[in-house]
Order: sequence, then structure tokens, then C-alpha cells
Amino acid sequence: MAKAKTRFVCQQCGQPSPKWTGRCVACNTWGSMVEEVEVPAPAGGAAFGAIAASKPQRLVEVAGADVARRPTGFSEFDRVLGGGVVPGVLALVGGDPGIGKSTLLLQAADRIAGLGATVLYVTGEESPRQTRMRADRIGARSENLWLLAETALERVEQQVDALKPQLLVIDSVQTLHTTELSTGPGSVGQLRAVTARLMALAKGREIATFLVGHVTKDGAIAGPRVLEHMVDAVLYFEGQRGHPFRLLRAVKNRFGSTDEIGAFEMKGAGLEEVTNPSALFLAERAAGASGSVVVASFEGTRPLLVEVQALVSPTSHGNPRRTAIGVDSGRVALLLAVLEKKTGLDIGASDVFVNAAGGMRLDEPAADLAVVAALASSHLDRVVDAQTILFGEVGLGGEVRAVTGAVARVAEARQLGFTRVILPAGNREGLEAPESVTLVPVSRVEQALEALF
Repeated sequence: MAKAKTRFVCQQCGQPSPKWTGRCVACNTWGSMVEEVEVPAPAGGAAFGAIAASKPQRLVEVAGADVARRPTGFSEFDRVLGGGVVPGVLALVGGDPGIGKSTLLLQAADRIAGLGATVLYVTGEESPRQTRMRADRIGARSENLWLLAETALERVEQQVDALKPQLLVIDSVQTLHTTELSTGPGSVGQLRAVTARLMALAKGREIATFLVGHVTKDGAIAGPRVLEHMVDAVLYFEGQRGHPFRLLRAVKNRFGSTDEIGAFEMKGAGLEEVTNPSALFLAERAAGASGSVVVASFEGTRPLLVEVQALVSPTSHGNPRRTAIGVDSGRVALLLAVLEKKTGLDIGASDVFVNAAGGMRLDEPAADLAVVAALASSHLDRVVDAQTILFGEVGLGGEVRAVTGAVARVAEARQLGFTRVILPAGNREGLEAPESVTLVPVSRVEQALEALF
């Protein structure tokens, strides 16, 4: 039998080293090198965590092309997953402490169990009594929902063998450890080994598995990046502290789109899905305030109306500040240059702050026209009509370019009571104006500002 060797591994990035160093040579993190035992490979060339031995087969003969998805009971959750839970999926759910990750998965587990599936919820951070208190608060009462308080992976595998669940929830993956490694739970080696074993368990027995992952102070999931490469889906549960609104966002999904979001609201009895996020985003919009504009944006296949806020004020320092939240700061700088060059507004000597309300991130170029309008509104201290929305991409020459999904954007605006839509002239052709909605096509930024003010 080969002798086990020791090595030092960075707990931040996973970089190995034959000897201890004060700072990792890969990520330059101080004090992150921890000693681990390097377990020799098993005899016969079997890979650790391998699913099963198999023979080559023709791709067209592989069964299971049309997989039946299992609904979670949350339509918003199903939307992010791509239509429901796929048997054998291994998903990683991350988010800030206290944001509601455990509550979301416990509610989903209870609803899936209520539809007849056997569900095993493994908690390594709470006692059974604590989990039962949360279950009582959210009304989880399914007979098919089983609870296991355990941190040893081998004992979890034994219970999975005995119970044979269709859904397995691990809360959290950082608390599990395998006895094959001498390092403590949460180390890079343990995380890699535990995830590999859970992947083999999920794929080999077609058990849908959800892992709760801790996040670092930077908002990324703790542990090596290989952890995110191993799983099928990486979901982030986001929200502003002190605000009940929550967003579930997929940054990786092998069984669906990564452009979809799910909206939830945290209440006393748990999480409730928000079927009309646009109304929630605009619920607290201030009336008669300059610098406030509504944009018709897209998140995946869903049109959303989001408030874009801008504040332009004279600077009290030598260098003007440029701050953007929810909008790319480089894009804001570009739009400021276009606005000054094409309209003559002198904003260069002012502090500029741009914010997408509700914690949203506006990544698509269709928000350009709204950002320009919000900046001009704040600089001129002129209020944009509350019943007007905008969308369109702005080019460096000041032209307003057409975007996709114009019909759905206008329909969403009409549903929420907006009566005026300023849109690119390229989107106006062939677009029928809905009843009680006026369409104002513009081809340049100057025309848009004239229509607004």
C-alpha cells in the first residue's frame, strides 16, 4: 500500500504546495495554507467518486433524452431551474448568512414531499429541534419529509441506502466530512472529496441533490472554484438586508437557461413567491422626483419594469465621483460622454450616482436610454412623466438602436397602467400600439429628451 503524503493547500483558491508558506503564490492570500493528507489513488485505477463502470455506447441509443421534471411547488423556483427538478441533478445554492437559503429549500422539500416523493433533509448546522421550529413556522408537515442531523458523509450514505429518497438536501456542504481525509470539515480537500462522492451518489442513483454553500465576504461561494465546475447548477439567493424582497438567480445551469430569475418575499410564515415582480419593483417609487425613470427590461424570458434612479450634483471635491449600483459603471461612463457630446449638457464637473432600484442588475443594453433619461432628468431637475417608460440601446454616435422583445415590453407596460412608451424607431415598424398606450419612436438621444421634457 502506498504511503500517504502530506501537503499544504490554500483554503482560498486550492493551490497546493509541498511546504508551508505564509502567503499563497497563486492568489496572494496570507495565512491560507493548511496541511492536508494526500490520499493515494485506490488500486485498479478506480477514480475517487466515480459513478459506475460503463462501456461505450452510441449516443443515439442512450435513453432518457426526454426527462420528466419534478415541480418544486414554487413556480419561481421551477422557472430558474428550467422547468423543475431533474432526477440526478446536483445543484449548489449560495447566499449571504440569514438570507433564507435553508428556508427556501425546506419549503421546497416539504412541497415536493407533499406530492408523493421521499425527501431526506440533512442538516449539519442545526439540531433536529431547531429545524423543527423552522418547519413549524413555515408549516412543513409532510409525512414523506425525513430529517437527519449528521456531519459524517459515510453515515449519510448509509441512510440514503436505507431510505432511497428522490430528493436529498445537504445543509450545508461545508459541514460534511469524510473519514478518508484527516483534515477538518470545510477544507479544500474535504469539499472536493465530499462533492465528488455526492455527485457519484446523485448521478448513479438519480437522486436530485441540493447543496447549501457558504459564501465569502466577497459574495462568492466558499471553497475552491472546482466546486462550481463539478455541480450541474449554481444558484445564488440574493437580497438586501432589512428588505423582504429576495431574488433567486442561476449563474450556471446545465438543464436550463442562466438568464431567468425567481422573485420571493420573506414573510413571517416563510417565503412567498412573487408572480408579478414589476409591481413590487415599482411599489415604493417616489412621485414627482427628478432622476427617476422606468425601463422595460428583460430577465430571461420575462419582461420586468425596473426603476432607474440617477443623482447628479455639483462635486465638493477635486475629482467628480462616478458610482453605479446595478448598472455597469463602464456603461454609465460611456453614456455620460454621449450625453455631453450630443446634447450639450455639462455634467463632467458633477458627481454622478446611478442605481437600479430593488437590488436588480441591468445588464442588457436596452437600459441605455433609461439611464440617459435619468441622468438628464436629475441634471435639469425636470420630472419625467410617471406614466412613461423607455427602452433602447444608445450608440456612441447618439443613435437609439432597436432591441429584442419590444412586443412583450410594451405589453408589460400596458398591464401595469403605463400610457406612454418611448422606444427605438426600429422597433416601431410593425408594432401595433395597444389600447390606451401611445408609442413614441425616437432615432436619436436628442429626440428622446425632447419627447420627455
